[in-house]
Amino acid sequence: MSDLFNLSNLGQSDVSGNGPGAGAGGNVNTGDLRRKYNFGDRVSELSISQDPFFRFVSKVGKKPTDDPQFKFTEKRQSFHKRYAYLVNHGSAFATAVSDNADSQDAADDTFYGKFGTDYKNNGNLVNRFGQTIDYAVGDPSTKPLFFMEGQLIKVPVADTEALATAGTTYGYQVVKVTNVADNGQYVNITGKVVKNCASGSFYMGVPSSVAVGASSTTGANEESLAAFKCYVIGSAHDEGSGYPESWKDQPYSTNYGRTQIWKTSMAMTNTARATVLKYDKNEWARTWKTKLVEHKFDIEQSLLFGKQNETYFTTQGAVDYISQYGNLFELNTSTKTADDFLDDMSAYLDPRYNSSSATVYFVSTAVYNWMHKLGGYFKNNLEISTNMRADFAMTGKKKVAGVDITTFSTPYGDMNVARNIHLDGTDIKMLGLNMKYCSYRPLVGNGINRDTSVYVGVQTLENSGIDRRVDLILTEAGMEWCCPETHAVWK
Repeated sequence: MSDLFNLSNLGQSDVSGNGPGAGAGGNVNTGDLRRKYNFGDRVSELSISQDPFFRFVSKVGKKPTDDPQFKFTEKRQSFHKRYAYLVNHGSAFATAVSDNADSQDAADDTFYGKFGTDYKNNGNLVNRFGQTIDYAVGDPSTKPLFFMEGQLIKVPVADTEALATAGTTYGYQVVKVTNVADNGQYVNITGKVVKNCASGSFYMGVPSSVAVGASSTTGANEESLAAFKCYVIGSAHDEGSGYPESWKDQPYSTNYGRTQIWKTSMAMTNTARATVLKYDKNEWARTWKTKLVEHKFDIEQSLLFGKQNETYFTTQGAVDYISQYGNLFELNTSTKTADDFLDDMSAYLDPRYNSSSATVYFVSTAVYNWMHKLGGYFKNNLEISTNMRADFAMTGKKKVAGVDITTFSTPYGDMNVARNIHLDGTDIKMLGLNMKYCSYRPLVGNGINRDTSVYVGVQTLENSGIDRRVDLILTEAGMEWCCPETHAVWK
């Protein structure tokens, strides 16, 4: 930029240009000192939506850190994890639940069952929708720890064989636990039938989507799996029976993130800085403004598409994190219907593990248009009166942290949708990010703030004695991601 403006290069009025008419004054240099060329007093500037995600996390999710490699803790309460699947039944705890009709249809019959789970009994380690099954029934550290004598448990049954899929009619037994014994990664439960089920019913075993040793991708949501789960439904003790058994959970799991350094520099001679120009008089101020935008652009791209790496000192982006640990859905705007999309929302916003209303949906341009078409079709084409409304409808627009937000009303609450042009041209159609569980972590400590710092220096050019002003915009920060089941990506 040092030779961007050099007055000695300006020619006379008849200096030829490089285009058609050269030599005849048809395309003379615009720097000609004797010609005005009827320039107007106004210049148009392109204004674009630059960095919606970065704006959100820097405004509402900023948590400074004093270490470039920071750690954090996730907590999953025990009441989210008190369920198990009936794997085997029978007096030897050895009969697989498949095509064996229930013979315990009378109250006070003795119940024998072997139970296992599909999640780690420590921390927040569970399977997510659309991901490869990481925790199969019987895997290490999946033993259900919460069963105790005196509990009442609900054991589901159906009217057809129900190992892989739920039967057409559901029912359940209520069993009072009289004994609990460890069996490797399972527990054996002996009990008494309190509520019987219809003769000829079938126990609901382990569904194929979470089968023992499974390694496939699950499309099962909490709603479909609920038919197979055995829950604790309270306890019942004799009068004067004394102090009951107890159990203790370990709800914490830890993870770590790291900061990333972004640098954007600019340089200009003092001659160029002192020259007053038309339109933007101060070239230094104009360039500095564009460099700030460029810097934020880089951060936005990193926070979306980056991958955490200790060798290259990079932080983890939203797409990489959710693709590995969050919920994955399919979205083809040419075949996806409003009903299909509401099924996705039902799976994603299931209150059993994700009931937060702090989710912002960042979408590509194509999906942004698709959602408006779905939300506006009923109102524009099918509306009969003001008393009738669609289950999926656009209800308004607003600005949050400077970002344009469109609100869509659904049976699962309002969706706050922001168009993000950075997703255009990628396989990511929509990002559902729970802003409560993602944080922007600038490095701050010992009186030094690395959150968009500015360094100014003067560099002397070799053998010239000319001083060149040098500015550097520097940011060092990272993203912290937790509670992955509260984030989702549609591809």
